[in-house]
Amino acid sequence: MVKSWQEDDGTLQPAFASRSMDCSVPKYRLPEKEMDARTAYQLIHDELMLDGNARLNLATFVTTWMEPEAEQLMAETFDKNMIDKDEYPQTAEIETRCVNMLARLFHAPQHGKAVGVSAIGSSEAVMLAGMALKWRWRQAREKAGQPAHKPNLILGRNVQVVWEKFCRYWEVEPRYLPMQEDRYTLSPQAVAAAVDENTIGVVAVLGTTFTGEYDPIAAIHDALVPLTEKLGHAVPMHVDAASGGFVAPFLQPDLVWDFRLPQVVSINCSGHKYGLVYPGVGWALWRDRDCLPDALVFHVNYLGGDMPTFTLNFSRPGNQIVGQYYNFLRLGREGYTRIMQNLRDTALWLADALEKMQQFQIINRGDTIPVIALRLRKEIRDFDVFAISERLRGRGWQVPAYTLPADCEDIAILRLVLREGFSRDLAELFLNDLKATIRELRQGRAQTPEHQAPIFHHN
Repeated sequence: MVKSWQEDDGTLQPAFASRSMDCSVPKYRLPEKEMDARTAYQLIHDELMLDGNARLNLATFVTTWMEPEAEQLMAETFDKNMIDKDEYPQTAEIETRCVNMLARLFHAPQHGKAVGVSAIGSSEAVMLAGMALKWRWRQAREKAGQPAHKPNLILGRNVQVVWEKFCRYWEVEPRYLPMQEDRYTLSPQAVAAAVDENTIGVVAVLGTTFTGEYDPIAAIHDALVPLTEKLGHAVPMHVDAASGGFVAPFLQPDLVWDFRLPQVVSINCSGHKYGLVYPGVGWALWRDRDCLPDALVFHVNYLGGDMPTFTLNFSRPGNQIVGQYYNFLRLGREGYTRIMQNLRDTALWLADALEKMQQFQIINRGDTIPVIALRLRKEIRDFDVFAISERLRGRGWQVPAYTLPADCEDIAILRLVLREGFSRDLAELFLNDLKATIRELRQGRAQTPEHQAPIFHHN
């Protein structure tokens, strides 16, 4: 994020300065002198205490807990540059193994090598997949002697903002399809009607950021198939599985959404979401080598050896790849299934309890990915979801409240993202705090939470 220049230089005044320091520390310019390592650590450690408690953060999809053994492996590999495959060949081999495991998990055709890359989260993976869609479309248009200056991409209003960034940065017209109340996913019929000869692809989402729902991916695919004869080519699909790519194979193994659908050419997923790895690691995978244009792959040799690379970021640590591989070996299909089932069971229990409160209408119960989306019932008028979110923050819970995208912007919802580490006990504590919050909002005054001791003030 771009930050404005700080006019007020300000200083840090640590409470322990009399013991280990004899001067203040500037905030916005480089200090003139060095300081003791333990003091520097303590200064930063104390400031970070002002951040929210990650375990109580129900806003983020990003992993906030890993096993000590995984943390140790990741700490040991901070210094390995992922791009330098000649210097760190075993880290490169581990990346290749992860790509192959994911390709098989997503049912890629088993002819030749798996085609995919690691990335810094799904944001980079989306950019790479979108570039491949545009390049393939442009090559086909130029080969046919047709103009290739007006590419468009079919998207639902439920896509993550990174797709808007892709379209703006790479000059692609985004054709957003509307949501409507009680349907916050893509309509297959609307998708088919929006496609034309300039469409580079269709994006469907497996686990939307807004509500956690799945787009009807197989139905969208089937609606595109009849267009092949009319357009002279199959319309490619990309599946944004940032949230659901590490959930659906374990909770809904019979759901057809991936490379089993012939027109799905690429998939992205986030290892740092339900892949259970600390940020940031994402993956981009293609059906086969034909789906990734050679023009996008660069070859460099100045680090030693010939290294093909398709990334937006060049230097980055290999430790996230190591963390992903640790989870694959440690958990396997059985372990991922157990964790996802536990999260789903907790989500369904909490959704039922929220519904019984009778203030909320449940939009998504957590039976897709473990995400609960809910809104206040229309008859509730004495407070709104924004007041609930603000009051919960005072109890340590971070629960986002927001309005839905265009066409449904008058609907405001709350979203609860359940991640590993959010136990049934924490769910019960959250429910108690939410009930207390509702009581306070209705009474118009703050109360001491039932499970907390009162605070006594002394003169």
